[in-house]
Amino acid sequence: MKRTIIDANSLELEEKVVSIKRVTKVVKGGRNMRFSALVVVGDGNGHVGAGLGKAAEIPEAIRKGKEDAMKKLINVALDENKSITHDYIGKFGGANVLLKRAPEGTGVIAGGPARSVCELAGIKNIRTKSLGSNNKQNVVLATIEALSKLKTPEEVARLRGKSVEEIVG
Repeated sequence: MKRTIIDANSLELEEKVVSIKRVTKVVKGGRNMRFSALVVVGDGNGHVGAGLGKAAEIPEAIRKGKEDAMKKLINVALDENKSITHDYIGKFGGANVLLKRAPEGTGVIAGGPARSVCELAGIKNIRTKSLGSNNKQNVVLATIEALSKLKTPEEVARLRGKSVEEIVG
């Protein structure tokens, strides 16, 4: 798979904290408490990423999660009405997320974790359905996996050696 490197410093990124969990490690002297933060960042214009940060304090965990998300930014193929170019099912772990393109005026119809990813990616019209696991981290990563696999009609035409009119019909 060809990955394009996106410079996170040149983008105006917005962040959204999807979940904060308290995680415990049992050691000889007792329990070590830490916090795990799942953060999604995006510019609202076709770039989105998700990251996980762990630290002793919540703000530090969020900062680490944001830095991790900025390292993992992807491009999202959007069509003229700010929807995705075609339907796709993203899979990650036990979570499957169905993304369906939608006409203008539909809005973002999505559950919590998938909604955060879609809104920060700049998608205005989409229908999603979370299938399988409801684990927030896996749903976010399945959504990002699906968005990264989307292709524009131009890309498909070039791969098949046809014109865009032949592909779209």
